[in-house]
Amino acid sequence: MAYSTEAMFRDDSYLRESAAQVLAVNDRGGIILDRTIFYATSGGQPGDTGTMLREDGSPIAVAATITGEHKDEIIHVPGTEQPVPEIGERLKLAIDWPRRLLLMRMHAACHLLTVVCPYPITGAAVGEDDSRVDFDIPDAGFNKEAVTEQLMALVRADHPIYTRWISEEELAANPTLVKSKNVRPPSGTGRIRLVCIGDDASVDSQPCGGTHVARTAEIGEIHIGKIEKKGRENRRFRIRFGAMPAN
Repeated sequence: MAYSTEAMFRDDSYLRESAAQVLAVNDRGGIILDRTIFYATSGGQPGDTGTMLREDGSPIAVAATITGEHKDEIIHVPGTEQPVPEIGERLKLAIDWPRRLLLMRMHAACHLLTVVCPYPITGAAVGEDDSRVDFDIPDAGFNKEAVTEQLMALVRADHPIYTRWISEEELAANPTLVKSKNVRPPSGTGRIRLVCIGDDASVDSQPCGGTHVARTAEIGEIHIGKIEKKGRENRRFRIRFGAMPAN
C-alpha cells in the first residue's frame, strides 16, 4: 500500500522543525509520516538527514530520506540500531539545518548556471561542497573564469527566488521551460512546480521540486572549479563555494 505525505518543504524551504504523525513503518524500517520537512532524494539533490524526537524524549536519527512508490510517498530511513516508532505516534522533526542550507545554496547556484549556459541539461548532482551540471554543448567555448564572473553578477544582483504552480497544460504549451534533455517533470497530478528567479521570473523559470534559498545573494561566493569534457558533445561544469583560487 502506498501512502502520501504532505511535503511541507515544497512551500517553505526554511522550515527546520515540525510535528508529524507516523502513518506506517515499512518492512525495511522506513518511517512514513503524514507530513514532513525532510526533503527526499530527487532531481540530483540528496535527501535530508536529521532527528525525530519521540514523546518520551528519545531520539531517532534519520540517515536518509527517499521516495517510495511515488513522489508523494516520502520514506525516512533511520540509522542503524535506531528504535522503531508506533503507528499513530507523534514525533517532533528536526532536519540537519546547516547541511540543508548548503544544499539549498548549491541548488540555487545550479539554476543560475543554466542561465549562464543555456543548453540542454544531460545530468546534475547537488552536493554540500561540490556540485555538477552536465550540458549538451557541441563546442564548449566557455572558460571557468568567464562563467564564474557571470554567475557572481547574478548572485550579487540579489534576485528573488520563489515558486509557483502551473497546470500540465500550461507546461505542454511552453516546452522550453523544461531544460533537461532526458528527464521530464512528473506528470499525472495536474500541476507542475516552477522555480522562478527574478521579478516576474525575468532571470529564469523551470520545473523543479527541490529546495532553494530565497534570494540569489544568499548563495554567497561561488566559482567554477573545472569544466570537463565527458563525450563529444557533453561538458561537465563543477561549482564550488568560495572565491576562485589563484593560479
